[in-house]
Amino acid sequence: MLISDRFSLLLYHQLGLFMKTSIFQRPAWVVVFALTAAISWGWAFPLIKIGFSAFGIAADMTGSKMLFAGIRFAAAGLIVLTVAYASGRSFKTDIRHDWWFLVAFALMNTALHYFFFYIGMSHSEGSRAAILNSLSTFLVVLLACACFKSDHLTPRKMLGCAVGFSGVLALNLGGAESGQFTWLGDGMIILNAVCGACANLMTRGLSRRVDVFVGTGYALTLGGLLLVVPGLALGGTLPTVSLLGIVCLLLLIAISALGFTLYNKLLSMNPVGKVAIYNSLIPVVGAVTSCLCLGETFHAKYALAGGLAALGIFIVNRGRN
Repeated sequence: MLISDRFSLLLYHQLGLFMKTSIFQRPAWVVVFALTAAISWGWAFPLIKIGFSAFGIAADMTGSKMLFAGIRFAAAGLIVLTVAYASGRSFKTDIRHDWWFLVAFALMNTALHYFFFYIGMSHSEGSRAAILNSLSTFLVVLLACACFKSDHLTPRKMLGCAVGFSGVLALNLGGAESGQFTWLGDGMIILNAVCGACANLMTRGLSRRVDVFVGTGYALTLGGLLLVVPGLALGGTLPTVSLLGIVCLLLLIAISALGFTLYNKLLSMNPVGKVAIYNSLIPVVGAVTSCLCLGETFHAKYALAGGLAALGIFIVNRGRN
């Protein structure tokens, strides 16, 4: 066989493999989609605080915070389900056996996750919460090693987690004027990170039961309703409806619909570490945008904490997982 013929066959074979590979597994698109999700979530930190202010939601108005969050996620879920239906996605699932998993995923991925997040955000600076939220990435690594035989706790992963956790500890350097640990602020953000880590591990199970786009829509819608109902029961309202508040809510709905759909699909088709590395941008984007949009003071320890968190995530994910 001529060299040119062999080259043509090889090229044809490689092209065939490329065409069969999902766009969510192609390296360039993994980068684009993961960066889009991470940067979008980074912007959520200042938007939530601006939304609280625009709607007149005070720090002690728990019901109103739950209502605000619930409207965001229920609307985002309905958008995802509508797009999934319009694009011909399969809604087929064995609801008799899988309902418990869908409810558990909705609780972890949306209801409990963002109940803790919204409470924490109203008692903490957006920049500080953004960095503290990076705990989720390291918890994913540790929990994956504990839950899955294929994940091993290597010295590299231990070093990366140690560096990352040191970044979180760095947030509590300095005096009270630069921010210190509070249970309603930092404590709630930590619980939010735990729920987020558990939801990441559950995504693979979701993909085995239902189309990921459909499952994401179910989780957001159900999780949103699980926030709206108790929020109303606690007397939650949106005291002041303004154009700024509506714009913030619409942007947050778009962030949820886009971010969760892309991220969950990537997690279902790629190694967790390959996708999670891009979450190192979330605390950086969240801290910078919070300082720019909210006028918060950017303390030197924020740069140190954000840098250590990003370095820890890089160490964990470099090489093979």
